[in-house]
Amino acid sequence: MPPDVEPPHPGLAWLAGSPSGRAWLNRLPRLLDECAAQWSLRLEKPFAYAFASLVLPARTAGGEEVVLKLGFPDRESEHEGAALARWNGDGAVSLLASDAERRALLLERCQPGTALSEFEAGAALEVLTGLLPRLWVPTGRPFRTLAEEAAWWASSLPRQYEDAGRPFDRRLLDTALDALHVLAPSQGEAVLLHQDLHGDNVLRAEREPWLVIDPKPLVGEREFGIAPIVRSPELGHSRREVVGRLDRLTGALGLDRERARLWTLAQTIAWSDCRHARHIEIADWLLTA
Repeated sequence: MPPDVEPPHPGLAWLAGSPSGRAWLNRLPRLLDECAAQWSLRLEKPFAYAFASLVLPARTAGGEEVVLKLGFPDRESEHEGAALARWNGDGAVSLLASDAERRALLLERCQPGTALSEFEAGAALEVLTGLLPRLWVPTGRPFRTLAEEAAWWASSLPRQYEDAGRPFDRRLLDTALDALHVLAPSQGEAVLLHQDLHGDNVLRAEREPWLVIDPKPLVGEREFGIAPIVRSPELGHSRREVVGRLDRLTGALGLDRERARLWTLAQTIAWSDCRHARHIEIADWLLTA
């Protein structure tokens, strides 16, 4: 059943496939009007990419260039605003205002806003390596812990594997499940993690050369924090390149390589829904890395 209104961006059309998605799409025009009034914004055409949120450049009444982000109320981005507030602009885009009930964020606009994914892989990896320690700050609630998320993944993966028709060797699933059970209770110091940190979520800016956006925050050990970078296809998609990033990041950041390898394998399988062929291929490379 389609939404009652046309999605304001074709990238959001997939949300019409669920009742909660349709409800949010139908509410979205009103949310835009309410946020524009609340923060005295003149909204512009949405940015080219959209999937789980609608992001629009805007200007305030005083002429300041900002960004309005309205997020679909999913699990992973629940505390995005709180993460940006905790980083307070240190390596990440600044949070100017937020409205938790509307899942609305008013953000600093990055200019020129070019994604790090458009740059040479080696240079991009160097930027990410420099940003990570700045993001790894001690924190607590309201953020979900990595242990809680690991338990969530472990509880759902066997069913996903069966529903997908057992699409890969069971040994890979068992390794991911074992890793989740063993790693979660034995973590080192807990810090704030951006579990979706890759080249498209780092933008060229003026205040700093590069700023991180779009956190899906968790609190857990640092070894987990490199998982999305090891997996990043824009940095090269081959066994040699994936394992090379694992080695380079763990060496440069002083991380336990084995824990980082297993966390990356486990999250990659969890985020694959047991159907994403590229994720499964990466996890398979990491099985013997």
